[in-house]
Amino acid sequence: MATLLVVGGSGFIGRDVCRFAVRDGHEVRSVSRSGRPDVDAEWADAVSWTSADLFRPNAWRDRLDGVDAVVHAVGTLTESPSDGVTFERVNGDAAVLTALEAERAGVDAFVFLSAAAKPPGVRSAYLTAKRRAESSIADLDLDAVTLRPGPVYGEGQPHLPGVADRVLRFLASARPIASRLGEARPLAVGTVARASYRAALDPDERLLDVSDIRELAG
Repeated sequence: MATLLVVGGSGFIGRDVCRFAVRDGHEVRSVSRSGRPDVDAEWADAVSWTSADLFRPNAWRDRLDGVDAVVHAVGTLTESPSDGVTFERVNGDAAVLTALEAERAGVDAFVFLSAAAKPPGVRSAYLTAKRRAESSIADLDLDAVTLRPGPVYGEGQPHLPGVADRVLRFLASARPIASRLGEARPLAVGTVARASYRAALDPDERLLDVSDIRELAG
């Protein structure tokens, strides 16, 4: 069995990545600002949770010891510059810094959850930062995999009101509409989490066309 570090493991997508990896018997660690999420589940008891500021790697660098793969599931749709929360910093710099630390620790694979498109009403810097991170990690000395999901829906989606989440579910289920949206089609959180987990821990899966997240999720 492998050891997986989920950066942002307490978040909407990250916690499902943790859950799948625990289910399959892997050792799972998480680093996030909030630490353990408020969930009452056996899988959560099996995860080693760490609360730390990603921009202070000396506080969490030891979490990379013996790790086989990293999934980076940190991102934001909203900004609060006074708190240091900007697209450039959270969606870009955090991923680059984490990937450099993973390379330094000798990690085999790094999966970066990017995005297919900029959400409506959000600054262009949202996507620009993610594309910059993609480019920066591509040539590192590890297997770097970038996944670009469209809008992600599911129970507990923290970034969308309930009605918007239901609209995304409908669009995903309406095949003619979903096919026209291409890679920007909505995806269930479980689909994205499974794809991330499989890309991280199965070397053969990294050879697939990872642009089709549904295929990678199996």
